[in-house]
Amino acid sequence: MRRPRPGRTYRGSGTAAAGPLAAVLSLALAGCGFAGLGEGEGDDRASAAPAAVAGIDCARTGKVPGTGSSAQQSAMKFWIKEYQRACPGVRIAYNPIGSGAGSAQFLRGATAFGGSDSALKPDEVALSKDVCRGGRAIDLPMVGGPVAIGYDLPGVDSLVLDAPTLAKIFDRRITSWDDARIQRLNPGAELPSMPIRPVHRSDDSGTTQNFQAYLAGAAPDAWRHPVGKAWQGRGGASASGSSGVAAEVTSGFGAIGYFELSLARARHIKTVSIDTGAPAPVRPTPTTASAGIAAAARVAGKGKDMTLKFRYGSSAPGAYPIVQVTYEIVCDKGNHRATLPALKSFLNYTASEAGQEPLSRLHYAPLPESVAGRVREVVRTLA
Repeated sequence: MRRPRPGRTYRGSGTAAAGPLAAVLSLALAGCGFAGLGEGEGDDRASAAPAAVAGIDCARTGKVPGTGSSAQQSAMKFWIKEYQRACPGVRIAYNPIGSGAGSAQFLRGATAFGGSDSALKPDEVALSKDVCRGGRAIDLPMVGGPVAIGYDLPGVDSLVLDAPTLAKIFDRRITSWDDARIQRLNPGAELPSMPIRPVHRSDDSGTTQNFQAYLAGAAPDAWRHPVGKAWQGRGGASASGSSGVAAEVTSGFGAIGYFELSLARARHIKTVSIDTGAPAPVRPTPTTASAGIAAAARVAGKGKDMTLKFRYGSSAPGAYPIVQVTYEIVCDKGNHRATLPALKSFLNYTASEAGQEPLSRLHYAPLPESVAGRVREVVRTLA
């Protein structure tokens, strides 16, 4: 069999844009509101023309497909629009099919990057060496945000819960809204005698993994299930995707579920404030989520990998504790030569101040500069 040329080879492809790469790119761009294809092919030259948007150093041409986390969908739409306005010769496509599917697509060599709300596992890193020729896949944190707990409870416009109570609600050990443990956290509130209907994701999800990690870390005596992308709690309703959970929460009184803050704001869903032990309960906002990341996250990855590890149970004032970071999964070495210049240019922009600062307007949490700066350093070294 002929040896592949140097650089990342997309599986099932003997040419730069054939097989899975072309199929995924076509699907991602066909009628889904994503950017269309340009006419030029990728090359290694950077544009000498000034960018139309400050802070973007353009590649000249390129077609870069990505799939994955739905949690970062709004951020990706914004980034792609701004980047392509500055760099009209490049086309970026992103299909928000979920973290599990996005990781799988990348590990099959079908995309240039994957979006995931949880870092790759060791066995996935080992698998990535088949598509990252001479290298491995790494996780680059790119966008943060609060995992909001949305609820629909008539007459209750403000609700406070803590980690043990949330764990027991989602594990079906607290089943009525007028339970004394909920009343204790909400003195003076008129809680109805109504069944609680918890809703979780039916699909494998990084949002699920982050929510379960919070429950296990902040309330280990109450939540003893394994932490993973698949839901582990007992009972409750389920729905596919964050939008499905949000729709289920608003479909009948008494429901409670978890999803990104942007969905709660767009659909006018009331959200829970969390009692962390700080002087006051903390509401989910971009500012409190950024404070939560700064207070609880540290880089635990090795080499160029920037996996973050969270210390749950922090009671820092104003720090929202249920946060997730979406990673862009890329090869540290062995990226496809035709997509590499545009990939580096795009990721350098998303991690820049110009890319991060507007995120709060979309209900995301900009990364602390200590993290974003390191991401940009790594992006410059991708090969």
